[in-house]
Parts: sequence; structure tokens; C-alpha cells
Amino acid sequence: MLSKVRKLLAQAEDPACTPAESATFMAKATELIARYGVDRALLAAREPTADPVGDRVVEVIAPYARDKAGLLAAVADPLRCRCVRRREGTGFAMHLFGFASDLERVEVLFTSLLVQAAHGLAGAAVPVGEHPAAFRRTWLAGFAQVVAERLRAAEAGAVAEAGAPSVALVLADRSDRVQRRLAEVYPRLRTAPRRRLAGGGFGPGAAAGRRADLGDPGLTGTASSRGISG
Repeated sequence: MLSKVRKLLAQAEDPACTPAESATFMAKATELIARYGVDRALLAAREPTADPVGDRVVEVIAPYARDKAGLLAAVADPLRCRCVRRREGTGFAMHLFGFASDLERVEVLFTSLLVQAAHGLAGAAVPVGEHPAAFRRTWLAGFAQVVAERLRAAEAGAVAEAGAPSVALVLADRSDRVQRRLAEVYPRLRTAPRRRLAGGGFGPGAAAGRRADLGDPGLTGTASSRGISG
């Protein structure tokens, strides 16, 4: 399964990849990443030491650090991870909490999506008279929103395909355990105020999010903030 997703990921990151090809790669990769998550959860239910709850910090740097952090949060939540954003200099440190297999999925998928977003932004024309930074921020917001929606749908589909009612219970328990771990570290966490953006890039960004390939859940590595410049 993982070797197939590696190939899909490499093809999706190729700038020469057409939108139609990206859509084809995306459909299969999304299915595989969700199925992998369910399989690992069921394995951990039988062998808890195989997939422990943990945490890690991902640095997200300028430019567009807050927008990249939003993309990371959009990936983490559907994959049953939680994140806390901490300001560090001109960027952010995103403290992620989740089971080891889900943290892997989030990190590698986030890195891939940054590359894909960079390709998409490079090909997106800023309308005449619009501020480029405002357009790019709303483009990234649209991209992140659609990616999150697709991941939630894929995860729900994988649970339905598994069939057994116990699968939903296992996943709910995992989400509860991750939330408890976060609360232990941040007992007085506050919700940040909702951000308002002005710009015309949301629609094109959302369209790019629908074409994006949704990555490899099984590779290890460190997420980077490469690929998007202003």
C-alpha cells in the first residue's frame, strides 16, 4: 500500500502534472491514506504498544507562516490529531498531539501539500488591482478548507468500508485520548479569535485543493515550510 502512495505523491508533486492527472492520483491516494489510518488504529487496539500517543513540534516559518499553520491544522484535525499554535519570532511552532501513525500521516501530508500549494500559487494569476499578499492568503485559505473537507470524507469512507461498529468506537477512544494528552500539557488553553481575510483567491485556492494529492501516511520525516514565497 505504501509503495503505491509514494508513487502517487511523487507524481502529484511534479510541476508537469496536469489537473486531470492530479485528480486521478488524488482519488487513489486519498483512499489509501484513510484505509491506512483505520488499519493502524485497529492494530493498536489489539497491541497498544504498536502505536502510542505522542507529540511533536513542527516549525512553520515566514512568509505566510500563519496561513501555512492553518493548512497544518486543516490536515491534523481530520486525521485525529490536535495542534496548538505558538508564536516564535516571525513564524510559529505547531505543537501536535496524536498517535504515532497519525502524526506521521500529518507531517508527510503537510509537507507534500506545501509543495503542491507552491505549484498552484505559481500558476495563479493575481487579478489586476488586487494586493498579491491578500490574494495568496485567501488562496491558501480556500486550499486548506477543501483539503480538510476531503480528508474528513475519506476518513468517514474508510470507517464505513471497515463495516464493524467497533471501528467507530476505537477511533472515538483514540480521539479522546489525544484530547486528554493535550489538556495535560495545556490545561488553560484558549481559543484564538476568528481570522478575517480580504482577497479574491479563495475560489482558485479551493479548486486547487480539490485537485491536490493527499499524500503518504507511512513515510517518516520532518515537515518543512518550504515551497511558498512572497
